Amino acid sequence: MPGQRRRQLRRTTFESRDAAVADRDHAKALLSLANGDATLAAEIANLLLEVGSGAPLPNRDAIARRVRAGLPATIDMTVAEYLAQWLRSRRRIAASTAVGYESHIRVHLTPHLGTIPLVRLRVEDIEAMYDAIMDRNTAIEIARQSEDAQTRASVKGIRTTGPATMNRIRATLRKALNDAITRRLIEFNPAAHVELPSGARPKARVWTDNAVRRWHETGEQPSPVMIWTPQQAGQFLDYAEDHDIILYPLFVLILHRGLRRGEAVGLPDTNVDLDNALLRITQQLTTVGYTPVIKDVKSESGDRTVSLDSFTLAALRTYHARRARWRLVSGPSWPDTGLFFVQPNGQPWHPETVTGRFEQLVRGVGLPPIRLHDLRHCAATYLKAAGADLKDVQETLGHSSITITSDTYTSVIAELDIERAKAEAAAALVPRRPQTAA
Repeated sequence: MPGQRRRQLRRTTFESRDAAVADRDHAKALLSLANGDATLAAEIANLLLEVGSGAPLPNRDAIARRVRAGLPATIDMTVAEYLAQWLRSRRRIAASTAVGYESHIRVHLTPHLGTIPLVRLRVEDIEAMYDAIMDRNTAIEIARQSEDAQTRASVKGIRTTGPATMNRIRATLRKALNDAITRRLIEFNPAAHVELPSGARPKARVWTDNAVRRWHETGEQPSPVMIWTPQQAGQFLDYAEDHDIILYPLFVLILHRGLRRGEAVGLPDTNVDLDNALLRITQQLTTVGYTPVIKDVKSESGDRTVSLDSFTLAALRTYHARRARWRLVSGPSWPDTGLFFVQPNGQPWHPETVTGRFEQLVRGVGLPPIRLHDLRHCAATYLKAAGADLKDVQETLGHSSITITSDTYTSVIAELDIERAKAEAAAALVPRRPQTAA
């Protein structure tokens, strides 16, 4: 530094002149990283002076990576510091993706891995994080089954971290570390070598009589994805028509035509053709955090035209006339949202409000629970049971792959009584000798 006394780097105990020359050149290569920056040159000089006489000098590439990252040459960047910097740099990603990244980093990656220097992160560190997550899951499940009410209350509303979420956490870390490799901060991505349980979708199951009986006795349900029988679905719609006529047509549409929640809530008014019984699905109203946002549908296959059956068409016509009366009463104060489904004051529905109203109706009617999204699964299952092939179901629901359709729905068809007649007809084709009475 200008005005300071020149310092000398003294190194001894070399086996040969060539070794001494190589060590001197190594020191010069490190100092050259400053590239005229006096402050950085002083940092590197301090780093060199702190090395013991017989100890090796710092790796030039490691110091270069810190310099390129804008970090002090003498400080190892931690995983937490890098992930925070990486997240700030992800400016061109969807808001929902950014929320997912932020959640994974804040809830899991920083608490478990944050203090580890980035260059020292190993597969074993990440595996230890997942062991801790699974231990926490076990503790939550034990608390839920406790006979002590206070213990059960302590985990009320706390979610376990399932296989799918664990795979998404790894995907976030893997992407961040791949970018660190691109920036030459590290040379190895340990997240790419961690094995996890499959994040496959849970199989859908039907609320059969036996399943309902067990649910009444124990509160257990066979799968996170549950489907009502057609009789149960009809019971729900009858109850919704009597107790929530405002949202009843939206539930009819999801149940019969399989729209996603965001696709129904965000359905553009101009995309509804009641004269020709058609809908065009092009956008969805979803949430980032809790803030509603309009987005395009997820994929090209999600942009689709849906035909309306006579039951759904009748419900939408009735709603359309009712909405016209709301608008007439509101007069000039009626907001122009451009959406088909709106509240009586003309304002759009918040997706979480729709879910809350649905769950309230399910409790009121006394049916075994399903999620609002499971109405979409009901629609697909009924289509398949009524004779539609998987391609028809895929196109109606807007799946990007027929594999998704097959994996999600074909396993439940056998549980519906509506399929039993087909099994009987198939068995009757096989001739058998007359059976004698036992």
